[in-house]
Amino acid sequence: MSISKAVIMGTVVRDPEKRYTTNNIPITSFSINISNKDESLVRIITKGKLAEITADTVKKDKIVVIEGRLQTYTAKTTSGTDKKGVEIDAQAVEVVGETARAASEDRNIEGPSYDEEISSDDLIGEDEIPF
Repeated sequence: MSISKAVIMGTVVRDPEKRYTTNNIPITSFSINISNKDESLVRIITKGKLAEITADTVKKDKIVVIEGRLQTYTAKTTSGTDKKGVEIDAQAVEVVGETARAASEDRNIEGPSYDEEISSDDLIGEDEIPF
């Protein structure tokens, strides 16, 4: 038996994928980037009620904090070789924000509108500046 606990924060790289086991238990998986400089991806797995909530609330470009247990996995590549990796079996997922790109895409941000024309008579002349 191994005991491990991890708490990490990162940016979701794509929307979570939800599927069901043969016993109809929901499982949601997604990956997060934990580095700003390069793509350091960590795979996250959620199960049960947390999987349902995660599928509805976690989206691409959101910043999340994950708390869970480290575990290893093995997957077959397209060439038939085994690929080993580490993933987090999450016990808690919290959305803490969003990237600047996501914020600008989610909202139509416009600057103030200046419909009123300003004439040169309205401007202060250099001789009127009090300093």
